[in-house]
Amino acid sequence: MKKLVALLIFLFSAVALHAQIQDTVKQPNWFERVFLGRSVVVHDTVYIVVHDYEDEEECDEDDEETSGIIGLPIDTLSTDDKFLKVILFDNGSWVYYDIPKPELPDFISNDHWMTDQVHAYYDVNVKDLPEELDLTLCDSVHGWCIPGQGKLVSPYKVRKGHKHQGVDLGVGFGNPIYAAFDGVVRVALPPRLTGGYGNVVVLRHANGLETYYGHLTNYIVEAGELVKAGEVIGYCGSTGRSTGPHLHFETRYMGQSFDPERIFDFQEGTLRDTVFTLKKHYFSIYSHEGQSDKESEIASTQVAPKNVTYKVKKGDTLSSIAKKYGTTVSKICKLNGISEKKTLKIGQKLIVQ
Repeated sequence: MKKLVALLIFLFSAVALHAQIQDTVKQPNWFERVFLGRSVVVHDTVYIVVHDYEDEEECDEDDEETSGIIGLPIDTLSTDDKFLKVILFDNGSWVYYDIPKPELPDFISNDHWMTDQVHAYYDVNVKDLPEELDLTLCDSVHGWCIPGQGKLVSPYKVRKGHKHQGVDLGVGFGNPIYAAFDGVVRVALPPRLTGGYGNVVVLRHANGLETYYGHLTNYIVEAGELVKAGEVIGYCGSTGRSTGPHLHFETRYMGQSFDPERIFDFQEGTLRDTVFTLKKHYFSIYSHEGQSDKESEIASTQVAPKNVTYKVKKGDTLSSIAKKYGTTVSKICKLNGISEKKTLKIGQKLIVQ
């Protein structure tokens, strides 16, 4: 009986600490964790309920039989497989613990699967997409998670004459960034390969959606890796075209972006629905959450601004290009997420306005 009491106290302490550190990730309630024997993960440490006794007599009988065999769980060790842990007990014994893997179909990595560039669907035209389709976001097997804890500081809109094709969340520097849904990492690339995104992770999900996580200070996943909703994939930073630490979060279908607020209520920290009906007119930068269908359709007829690009020729310099377009070197560098000392390559395309 003493062991059970000690274990329960230990579990309650761990749960309280976990709640303070990570409020945004939905956890089973205390009743499920303690009395139903569900695992609790705290900073990669798995604590398990060894017994669930109905009465004190049963507890005492079992203590006599297992005394010196089963101890209290004190720590967890990682293995080469992140879904397999080793649980250590205070008496020196240990057991393997399998963390359930998300069930994802193989076909999601068969189409337009590019790991060396951010955008993969260059040959897909929005005109060829269906008028609407239903996307299952979560169910009893697949979960969800708000990608970062922070206020919405910049929505999906035209900003300073350019399309801001995602939302910015004011996540503090170095704070964890979470996978929004179960998926596979398609892209995990550094700033020199992503332009304005900086360190970026792109996840592909079973329903065809892709979610983008930009400006990370660093990422801790790699292309082809399976991730679960709520799993930490990196940490908030200010890399790429960024004026300060925040998470740039995008939702795209077949390469076409739409307002992430149609899926998440970032203010309340909730998922709007388990099934999302994606409509073709949502792909307009002028279509956003809060509009009626009619308003969205009308808004989608507006012509979105296009970036002016320039193809680098022999003898070009950042200074000469800036002078030609009446802009500055610093603005060109900011638009392209490059350094003013970068060596230009013939044929390279630069955004100049």
